Amino acid sequence: MCRKVIVLLLVLAFFAGGEAKAIQYAYRVNFTDKNNTPYSLSSPSAYLSPRALARRSHQGIAIDSTDIPVSAAYLDSVLTLTGGTMHVTSRWFNFCVILVADSVSMQVLDGKPYIQSRKLVGYYAGMLHRPAASGTATGNPAQKTTAGDAAYYGQTWEQTNIVKGNYVHDNGFTGTDKLIAVVDAGYIAADTHPGFSSMWADGRMVDKRNFTLATDFIYGYDDHGTKVLATMAGYVPGTYVGSAPKASYALYVTEDGNSEQPIELINLACATERADSIGADIVTTSLGYNTFNNPADDLVFATDLDGKTTVCARAANMATSKGMLFVASAGNEGGNSWNRILTPGDADSALTIGSVDGSGNNAPNSGYGPNAAGQIKPDVCALGQTAAVFNTVGGYSSEGGTSFSTPQVAGWAACLWQGHTNATPYNIRQAIIKCASSYNTPGTHIGYGIPNFRCTSEVLTVNNVPQPFSPSNWVIAAPNPFNSDLKISVSQDTDQYVDMSIIDITGKTELTLHQYFYKGNSAPVSISLSALPAGIYILKAVSATRQQILRIEKL
Repeated sequence: MCRKVIVLLLVLAFFAGGEAKAIQYAYRVNFTDKNNTPYSLSSPSAYLSPRALARRSHQGIAIDSTDIPVSAAYLDSVLTLTGGTMHVTSRWFNFCVILVADSVSMQVLDGKPYIQSRKLVGYYAGMLHRPAASGTATGNPAQKTTAGDAAYYGQTWEQTNIVKGNYVHDNGFTGTDKLIAVVDAGYIAADTHPGFSSMWADGRMVDKRNFTLATDFIYGYDDHGTKVLATMAGYVPGTYVGSAPKASYALYVTEDGNSEQPIELINLACATERADSIGADIVTTSLGYNTFNNPADDLVFATDLDGKTTVCARAANMATSKGMLFVASAGNEGGNSWNRILTPGDADSALTIGSVDGSGNNAPNSGYGPNAAGQIKPDVCALGQTAAVFNTVGGYSSEGGTSFSTPQVAGWAACLWQGHTNATPYNIRQAIIKCASSYNTPGTHIGYGIPNFRCTSEVLTVNNVPQPFSPSNWVIAAPNPFNSDLKISVSQDTDQYVDMSIIDITGKTELTLHQYFYKGNSAPVSISLSALPAGIYILKAVSATRQQILRIEKL
């Protein structure tokens, strides 16, 4: 796992009653509907920020029922009946997680018409919402921006140069006006390290939340997130320059270093929802999961890591449908008994990042793909063996793992998006993949290879990226023109099959495809057309509710 504390002793309280002490059980409670809500689709400003609404509008994404908050009446009833404490709620998936002192108290919910199901997702021998330290973030004066080469980047030159990231900086794109949400384990010294002084002085740290402990204090628990953040937001010209030094950031804690339990996947999903509600453009997480303290909760690769099953993979896909780019690590399980990617890196719509060394060779522990549905994972790889990061005493160090290759790519993606404002997450992801070093020969360890952000920027410029999905433009085929493989993405208003045909200029049908797509913006479906002669073709897509015709060209 990318960021995981290995616990040798199992939590026996899952199987036996505890002694009289301050214990808590965490239960997820799913609701049947959102009735009696004061919120409406016609007034989304009551639950989504202006920035979130602007992102949706720019990409032609409608507000729907998944955006409506959980019914307050249902939440109040659950807390009153159980005597529990609220932990988190999910509007996307219509559930809450509550903490109770006695698991028997949950039986009172059985048979209630608004309760769909309940499930134990965590156990704590003490109180989960333990008191948090308090502190005030400080910052130092911002430093002047310059452009440059190895001397300018200092310790980050190797990780910058391997993906040609300096090209987007040299063209003036440093992430300005883009908001990146970082979901991690903690941010010790992120409020004091001088390398973050520019971020603080400019007011670009815009939101923070510790979802594990239900507090806004995020600085006293772990330094993993500090190192992750450094690869993007760090800015000390001549010493250390991150991939998106002028972007804005939201910092979220979802990991619990004291245990490994399913509630952490829920925390991650809820942090992603918050990122959506404040208008984040990109979510990046270097967390990943497969096993837990209670073996009964362990994930099964074949059924759970299929890109759409775990709650955090579903959140990644939902984030994409809401207009955000979700960037996830492949994990560091390569070479061990698991060997594969972790969730949410398996998610259909996630841009999943593996790790290479300075020579472009895969780090042995970088997680292998594909996901259980056969989709290529990781998508691409960046320098993670090793990457330059910040330490907690105001200095610098190096760390290995996909935890640190992942945020680098998220930062470069923010810079690309700044320079290509009409792009969608799909456009950004596809351009990164298309320009990667192994695009024509993807592998289970390298994915599509190492990105080339000079090429990616040029591809987005030359192709004049297509307009966002809309009711009349619900199918995107890329690249177009294409050489061998055509990747088709669909934006659905409901779960349904789509029939596609590729027709030549004489009217002959060369290929047909009957594919099921879920509601929202899908991950691209790759079609091999290497045997198709060069020429102009028609792609016809028909669903139960609409159809679209596209002109495509085979080179």
